[in-house]
Amino acid sequence: MNASAVAAALAERAEEVCRRYLPYGRRRGRYWVAGDLDGGRGRSLYVRLAPPGTPGKFSDAATAEHGDLLDINRHRINAPTLRAALDEARAFLARPAAPAPGSGDAYDATEAARRLWRRCRAIDGTHAEAYLEARGLERCRFAALRFHPGLFYRDGGGVRRLPAMVAAVTARDGDIITGVHRTWLDPRRPEKANLSSPRKALGRIYGHAVRFRRPADGASLLVGEGIETVLSLVTASPEITAAAALSAGSLGAFAPPPGVTRLVIARDNDPEGERAVERLARRCARAGVAATVIVPRGADFNEDLLAFGPAALAAWTAAALADREPG
Repeated sequence: MNASAVAAALAERAEEVCRRYLPYGRRRGRYWVAGDLDGGRGRSLYVRLAPPGTPGKFSDAATAEHGDLLDINRHRINAPTLRAALDEARAFLARPAAPAPGSGDAYDATEAARRLWRRCRAIDGTHAEAYLEARGLERCRFAALRFHPGLFYRDGGGVRRLPAMVAAVTARDGDIITGVHRTWLDPRRPEKANLSSPRKALGRIYGHAVRFRRPADGASLLVGEGIETVLSLVTASPEITAAAALSAGSLGAFAPPPGVTRLVIARDNDPEGERAVERLARRCARAGVAATVIVPRGADFNEDLLAFGPAALAAWTAAALADREPG
């Protein structure tokens, strides 16, 4: 199946695709309505589900973006290439069609994520810990990270088992697991597996986070995008409390937990990271939460850690990570 054929096949299951990749949207007549391509709540993005007109086509009134379900798929999984997006779409199409909502047999992605979490073991001494240590991350034995020795990975080439790091994604209170984030690993070397999409989410991720310790009332919290980025700052400054939102879109939708009075936002050094910070800073202002933004010298803070070491990274970020605003 080429790109046109895959897009057409996705359009035949348009509502199911929208429920999977734009989970906070809802059906309104012949359309699936959501806030944006990141899957947020709102009424800016319209995906046509049924004729008249071509099912599967979308348009965003706020940004003037338009396209089809394959474009949504590519954006939502952060696919680096069209091939990676096609692999994800083909894997989705290989699944049986989901039962109609309300049938009593609908697939519950959140419950599936919780079942997977229960099948994983602590990260201590595992291949996942070796992977993080190879990224310079000395502080990684957190309850939010676990290891699975043979997690199924499905793509256009079939299904195989590979070791994986699994991270628990929780809501604001940090107690309720809403999803998991999976990173498949090379079984022989401490690095990501050579796959089109070695990272995938399961369950409700948007606006939630992987949390490394619970912040005390009145304390500050550091939040960034990727797990490796956030753990780089934890390695450099072990005393901080931190959370990883897992993507720029989810970072922009992150809600500071109750009791947090100050948020330190560690953005990636790209346009998506900049836009995410602007959205999150506005949310903090409305909630009366102070916000401080730190920007890496390289592409992200893990790149900085590997290039300059933890002492230098700690020195550069010390003022921002203090429990109160500098000066």
